[in-house]
Amino acid sequence: MSAQDAKIASLVSRFNEPTTSSATPADVDDEEIFAELEAEIENDSSALFRERGMDRLKAEMEHLQQQKRDGHGQYREVTDEKEVIRLSAKEPRCVIHFFHHKFKRCEIMDKHLQRLAPKYFNTLFIRVFVENVPWLVERLGIQVLPCVMTFVNGTSKDRIVGFEDLGNSDQFETATLEWKLLNSGVIQKDESFGPSVVYGSKPAVRQHIRGKQSQGDDSDFDLDE
Repeated sequence: MSAQDAKIASLVSRFNEPTTSSATPADVDDEEIFAELEAEIENDSSALFRERGMDRLKAEMEHLQQQKRDGHGQYREVTDEKEVIRLSAKEPRCVIHFFHHKFKRCEIMDKHLQRLAPKYFNTLFIRVFVENVPWLVERLGIQVLPCVMTFVNGTSKDRIVGFEDLGNSDQFETATLEWKLLNSGVIQKDESFGPSVVYGSKPAVRQHIRGKQSQGDDSDFDLDE
């Protein structure tokens, strides 16, 4: 990558750069960011950089706006089965929570996914009521809830069934779920901020997850508890 390409990439990455504040890419004024970056590009002495930089910036802006229209940056419910299928196939990275209103543990899972959705803007987070998607439930062999499935480029990568792989406790940490999703590849951290490591989950819980993954065990959970 040339120095100019690197500089352009650095500029456009600011649309989705991580933030420690409560603001997320969905909350920030896109037009204001675009104007700032546009001014920075126009003030560069290189005509080639100005031309290529503006093309990249406009393309990134359009991509960001499309992501917002599709629901990125938020955790939302999708009720149409065909739309769920379309999103899981179309999105580069997608997390789907199959839930039922009557199950308390589904509500607990919702709480954690709600926290993660704004943090990983480039991954689409959705939830679907199992009674609205009977074909998918049968096709994917979903029998136990809560069930979270991850899709990367239309291919299923992992599923989290119940809480056994999350420490087998209703009080598991959001960081534990985050660690699991990172390892499936469905969420990605900016490597410029260091390795993709989640801090906060207890080492014993992380070790438990590693053990379950290496054994290939399926978690189970009594829906009638």
